[in-house]
Amino acid sequence: MEVITGVERRRRWRLEEKLRIVGESEQPGASVSDVARRHEMSRGLLWTWKRQVRTGTLAPEGPSVFLPVRVTPEANVPPVAALFRGGSADGDALAGNRGRIEIALPDGTCVRVGEDIGAAALRRVMSVLRR
Repeated sequence: MEVITGVERRRRWRLEEKLRIVGESEQPGASVSDVARRHEMSRGLLWTWKRQVRTGTLAPEGPSVFLPVRVTPEANVPPVAALFRGGSADGDALAGNRGRIEIALPDGTCVRVGEDIGAAALRRVMSVLRR
């Protein structure tokens, strides 16, 4: 006979919950095992979250900031991939340029992304540039 004492369901944790639990485990005298047991989760998951907080992959989202935006007419510039392939600025290369977003930061850094980039991916890129 096998006795299973752990939690056997897959849960979805909100970012705020993860950060709160990691913070709880960081308190003086706190034990990762005790915190994990109290929240009915594995110690390994809590250690993973702690590592992600240290590396910055699990971090609270900062407040939204509005930046000035300037809309410019489409430039006759081939996509970057066409330049690496030795392509030219013909009509086919320019077709891939439609829906491009270009973000110029005050320090001169320029980020160009296509319309197909996800919000989470763009947020990760921008958070790295802010450091």
